[in-house]
Amino acid sequence: MQGLFSHRPHLILAVLAAYFLLHMIVRLSIPNALELDEAEQMLLSQWFAFGYNSQPPFYNWVQYGVTSLLGVSLFSLSLLKCTMLFSSYVFYWLAARLTLRNGSLVVMATLGLLTVPQVVFEAQRDLTHSVATIFAGSLFLYGFFRTLKAPSAASYALVGIATGIGMISKYNFALLPAAAFVAALIDSDFRKRLFDWRLSLTVVLSVAIVLPHALWFLDHLDLALDRTLHKMTGDEGYFAQVSAGLARLVVAMLGIAGLSAVVFLSLFARSLPAMWRASSRWSRISGRILLIEIGAIALMILFAGVDNIADRWLTPLFLILPLYICMKADSAEVDAGAPLRASLALSGVIMGAVLVVLAMRAYWGPLFGDYQRLNIPYDGFAAAIRKDIGGEPGLIVGYDPHLEGNMRLQMPGTPVQSYFYPDFKPAFQLDAKHPVVFVWRDDKGKTPPAWPNDYFADVLKQNGLKQPETHIVTLPYIYGQPGDTYQFAYAVAYP
Repeated sequence: MQGLFSHRPHLILAVLAAYFLLHMIVRLSIPNALELDEAEQMLLSQWFAFGYNSQPPFYNWVQYGVTSLLGVSLFSLSLLKCTMLFSSYVFYWLAARLTLRNGSLVVMATLGLLTVPQVVFEAQRDLTHSVATIFAGSLFLYGFFRTLKAPSAASYALVGIATGIGMISKYNFALLPAAAFVAALIDSDFRKRLFDWRLSLTVVLSVAIVLPHALWFLDHLDLALDRTLHKMTGDEGYFAQVSAGLARLVVAMLGIAGLSAVVFLSLFARSLPAMWRASSRWSRISGRILLIEIGAIALMILFAGVDNIADRWLTPLFLILPLYICMKADSAEVDAGAPLRASLALSGVIMGAVLVVLAMRAYWGPLFGDYQRLNIPYDGFAAAIRKDIGGEPGLIVGYDPHLEGNMRLQMPGTPVQSYFYPDFKPAFQLDAKHPVVFVWRDDKGKTPPAWPNDYFADVLKQNGLKQPETHIVTLPYIYGQPGDTYQFAYAVAYP
C-alpha cells in the first residue's frame, strides 16, 4: 500500500473523494435539524446581497447559487461543504507536488490536513465561513508556489482570485497574502516575482472580487465591525490586555498546530536532527511566512488592543505547517517509507473516528441527558403548524436566525423573514389559506416567553394584522429519553 501511494501520489485524492462522499452520507443519515452555521446559511440563501452581517459573504454567495440550483435541502448544504473541503485537499496536494520531490512526502503533506482539528472535525461539524477560508488558503498556496516556481499570467491570476476569495471569506485571511508578499520581498531568489508586470493581474482580480463587498462594508461599518471587534478586543488595562492576548495566542497556536506538530515530529523522529539542519528555498520562504504571520498577530496584540485570539481564526494562516515540515524532510532527503506507512495508518484511524463521532453525535448525547441541536424536533413543530392551519403558511416570521433557518428547511416553499435582517422583506401570499405564522422559543427549550411585541409589532402593522393568539407546542426530543421535551411557541395571523 505504501509503495502504491509513493509511486502514484495522486491516488490519495481518490481516497479523499470517497471519504467526503461518506461524510455526505453520514450528514444525510442523521436528523435534519441544523447546527448554527447551517441554519444561518439556510436562512440567508433566500436572497443575494453584497453583505449580510459581521461575516464576509463569499460562502453565502456560493450557497445561494447551490440552493437556487438544487433547492432547499440538507443535500444542498452538505454538497457545498464537502465539495469545498475536498477541493481544499486537491489544491493543497497540487501545492505539495510543486514543492516536494518525494512522492511519499506529497501524500504525507496532504494527509497532514487531517491533523488540524479545525479542518478535519470542526469544519465538518458546523463551520461555513471557515470552510471558505480553508479553500481559499489552499488555493492561494498553490497559486503562490506556482508563481514562484513557474510564473505565468495564469499563476498570477490564480493568486489574485485566491486572495479575493479569501478576503471575502474571513477578514483575517489578509494576513496570509501579506505575509507571503513580505516573505518573497526579503528572499533574493523570489523578489523578482514581485516586480513582474503580471502582478497587476493579481491586484486587479483581487480588487474586482473584493470591491462589491468593500463598498457595502464601508456603508455598514457598525454592522460589519461591531461584533468582530467585540469578539477580538476587551476592555482591560493595557498590560492585562497584552498578557491575556499573548497567552491566548499561545493557546490558539497549540490548538491549531499542536496536533500537527506532535504527529509529524513523531513520524520523523529519527530524522529530526538532519531536518533541523537542512533547508531549501521552499522551506525557507514557508518558514518565513509562518514567522511573519505570528509576528503580525503579536503586533496586533501589542498595538491594536486584540486580546482574544481563537484557534479557528488561525486556520488559514497555519495551513502551511504540514507542508513546511514535509519541505524540511524533503530538503534533508529522509527515507519517507516508514513515515508514510505510519501516516497512512494514522490517517485511516482519524478519518474513521471522525466519521463515527459525527454519525453518532445525535444518538449518544440523549443517553446522558445532553441534548444537541440535532435533537431539537423542528420537523414535529412544522407538522403541528401545518395541521393547525391546514397547509403551508404564506410567511414565517421570527427573531432567532437558528430557529428560522430550521423552519425554512422544514417548509422550503415558504419565505422566512427575520427581525435581525430587516433589509430582506420577501414577497409572500397572504390569504385565508396562507396566513402569517410567527415563531419563537426559549433558548433552552423551556416555556417560551409571552408574545414578543418588540420584535413582531412592525410586521403586524405593515400587513394590517391584529395580534394573534399564542400557541405552545411541546414535543419529545429526537432520540430523547421518555419525558424529556422541548417547547416552541407560534401564533397565526390571518388577513
